[in-house]
Amino acid sequence: MFKKILIANRGEIAVRICKTCHDLGIAVVAVYSDADKNALHVQKADEAYHIGAPPVSKSYLNMAKILEVAKECNAEAIHPGYGLLSENPHFARKCQENGIAFIGPSSESIKVMGDKLTARNLLEAKGIPVVPGYSKPIKDADEAEEIAQVIGYPVMLKASAGGGGIGMSIVEKSADMAEIFKECAWRSKASFGNDTLYMEKLVVKPRHIEMQILGDGKGEAVHLFERECSVQRRHQKVIEEAPSPLVNTGLREKLINSALNTARAVNYKNAGTIEFIVGEDREPYFLEMNTRLQVEHPITEMITGRDLVAEQLRIACGESLSFKQEEAAFQGWAMECRLYAEDPETLRPSPGKITALTLPQDKDLRIDHGLLAGYKVSAFYDPLLAKVITWGETREESRQKMILSLQEINIEGIKTNIPLLLKILANPDFKTGNYDTSLIANLGEAI
Repeated sequence: MFKKILIANRGEIAVRICKTCHDLGIAVVAVYSDADKNALHVQKADEAYHIGAPPVSKSYLNMAKILEVAKECNAEAIHPGYGLLSENPHFARKCQENGIAFIGPSSESIKVMGDKLTARNLLEAKGIPVVPGYSKPIKDADEAEEIAQVIGYPVMLKASAGGGGIGMSIVEKSADMAEIFKECAWRSKASFGNDTLYMEKLVVKPRHIEMQILGDGKGEAVHLFERECSVQRRHQKVIEEAPSPLVNTGLREKLINSALNTARAVNYKNAGTIEFIVGEDREPYFLEMNTRLQVEHPITEMITGRDLVAEQLRIACGESLSFKQEEAAFQGWAMECRLYAEDPETLRPSPGKITALTLPQDKDLRIDHGLLAGYKVSAFYDPLLAKVITWGETREESRQKMILSLQEINIEGIKTNIPLLLKILANPDFKTGNYDTSLIANLGEAI
């Protein structure tokens, strides 16, 4: 096992990775920007190094500086967390060239699966179901209109290099195509440096379900069941749960087969997530693969008892997984709420200084966070403050525990989205598990 690793991230995920490393006797090196000098992840680490100004382009995305620090402190490996450099094939390759293990998949796998159009074509050729659509780059709005007439409205324009819900636009009718195509291409270019778009048929009343997998890089993979991620705002997840209230034995088998075949198709190594869209016909279609640890990984850990970061570390240093597929099982139900620094009315970010902080504790409650009283939440970063995770013997027990936990959280000095989370949890469709990705929009929130 590694003796020292560097965490190339910040906030709650850096704190979470640090915990597992310390549990395994691994020393941790943190990096921080000017804005994070006094952050919790810096305090939890064994060593910490300043890497630049607050903008991520000058700090957390500065590959040269991060690699320089890793070599200076003799870190054997780098864990990228999620976001930032976690799905950057160039960074993964640079780590390898510098003799530093990248705790994630190969740069080749990241590159192939990071381009949504390339991944779609690869898996379609392997016989894995993908959303019906047009699997080639679309050159302009006129061609997009011709394709949409064949596929049938409504359609979804998607950025080939997209991710995190960015670069996706619904087109309901022909009259809207020209304007939406132009806007989507511009947004894709601005966000990813690539304006290539493709098109999929819009799945009506979709459920967003994903499978957690672990690959050994030698053509074999195991799964740790599904997560339901259909509570979304602007295509970004807000509440997740595991298992999914939609999934029965037959659907689970289809999800497992497609997920494992996808992992094998790219000789996948380390932790990854295969995301699917499931329509009213309960047929799962491949959506994308996230070649990293997911934000919502704790709910899988809660129902399976498996530490996904520990498994990542084992794979990255050449050890075997701690379990075989037949040993994988789940018990009970887990839910995760993403707690954001947001104005609950406008849903805009609410940066500022946390003047008081109280977080509840319970044996079936886990709160992954990077919070401290006196800490200033910066406008430079994603407004995610914490992830609140509850476990219960049943779905309803987990839901009730979540409501009580959110009501007991006290964060003063900034606004949060707790009122919205409580409203979702009390919604009749959410209570029954009979919801889709339109749930928040149907609540009438300002989104």
